[in-house]
Amino acid sequence: MNDSTLSLFVRVTQKRQEAEGIVSYELSDPHGRPLPAFSAGAHIDVRVKEGVIRQYSLCGHPEERDRYFIAVLREPSSRGGSVAMHDEIEEGDLLQISAPKNHFPLEPAKRSVLFAGGIGVTPILCMAERLSHTQAQFEMHYCARSRERMAFVDRLAQSAYADRVHFYYDDAPEAGKLDVAAVAGEPNDETHIYVCGPSGYIDHVMSTCKAQGWPSSQLHTEYFSGVETTSEDDESFEVKIASSGATFSVPKDKSVYEVLSENGIDIMVSCEQGVCGTCLTRVLEGEPDHRDLYLDDDERAANDQFTPCCSRAKSKTLVLDL
Repeated sequence: MNDSTLSLFVRVTQKRQEAEGIVSYELSDPHGRPLPAFSAGAHIDVRVKEGVIRQYSLCGHPEERDRYFIAVLREPSSRGGSVAMHDEIEEGDLLQISAPKNHFPLEPAKRSVLFAGGIGVTPILCMAERLSHTQAQFEMHYCARSRERMAFVDRLAQSAYADRVHFYYDDAPEAGKLDVAAVAGEPNDETHIYVCGPSGYIDHVMSTCKAQGWPSSQLHTEYFSGVETTSEDDESFEVKIASSGATFSVPKDKSVYEVLSENGIDIMVSCEQGVCGTCLTRVLEGEPDHRDLYLDDDERAANDQFTPCCSRAKSKTLVLDL
């Protein structure tokens, strides 16, 4: 795993239980210097431990430069990141992180509708803070399985925009159920919609909005975990390195990234689930079998780039710009 982008060191100045299974971390420069600026929707890469780098959204106010806030859900099927954050990272520890990156930015719009599901509240919270600060028109709809699993409720309830935040709990349907179609309304040129949360939640919001005629250009998503990327029907294929002509076989049980790494060809990766786009690689020839959640429909249709951490090939060979 390549961690050359992790150029900053921060100290954990506070660790706090925010909800059942969710812990937040306040991160500050060890010498009290301002941290790099960030925009709403941004995330940082965090080196959790040797060989484990994960992405966490910044959920503090974008105007604050003296600290970053992140929140981490303890995943039952964790591959080592969330469990290590919960069990091994404590106040006073130093963490190595990247400068902020943003693949989920706010777009200029008269009105913004924010949908958050579970831990997906982290970038959405930052967006709400920014929109409130600029006195923009917006509303936020936050869903969770229960009140106990919902983070930052007190912070939202005490915010200057509390009247624009709506809560929904799966275990308390009498409190109201989210009606995505009613909330989104009819398509118009002045509104943008943002959604972050579990894949099923995102898919529900997106499919509902698209069914109402909302264009993809006004729908924005942020996934935190990938989808199943292997199948019993997978077949082996070859990848060819354009610069050297070297060709390698990719068996059905290995990713392109794994094969190239085994042969000394370094590709920067991070999430290894097709979510973050860190490993995005240009394709010069051949047709990728896209299995990521990073590229949009138009980018996939172009077939000139793919994510070697999880995507495969529909053609017998992919020629990579490496």
